[in-house]
Amino acid sequence: MGADHSINKVILFDGVCNLCAASVTFVIQRDPSARFRFASLQSSYGQEKLINAGFKSHFDTIVLLKDGKVYTRSDAALEVARDLKGLWPALYIFKIVPAFIRNGIYNWIATNRYKWFGKKESCMIPTPDLKARFID
Repeated sequence: MGADHSINKVILFDGVCNLCAASVTFVIQRDPSARFRFASLQSSYGQEKLINAGFKSHFDTIVLLKDGKVYTRSDAALEVARDLKGLWPALYIFKIVPAFIRNGIYNWIATNRYKWFGKKESCMIPTPDLKARFID
């Protein structure tokens, strides 16, 4: 895993969550410069990064590793939006909403994501042309 020192934007996501997989696809489509890389939270890479960031093994949040910092929940989502093409960076204005409100909404969606969007039996497998964007 020593080669990841040059990767400065990694999104760790729940690899069995349909909403999370759709979110990854959404980011890929709006990141033509391929600045983001992806790894499932269930992967050995994802687990290593979680442990290094001081988290226990959990899969209920998106984690963004960006420029040596760790972002979770709504902070991660807003940081990702900030780096996308188009009007998506405008969503960063929601950073003015207190985190406990933003994260309350985030947690409500995260708690219900399997019920509303479903769950896969195994982690998302990228297509061959997208494989280079995924770690582990």
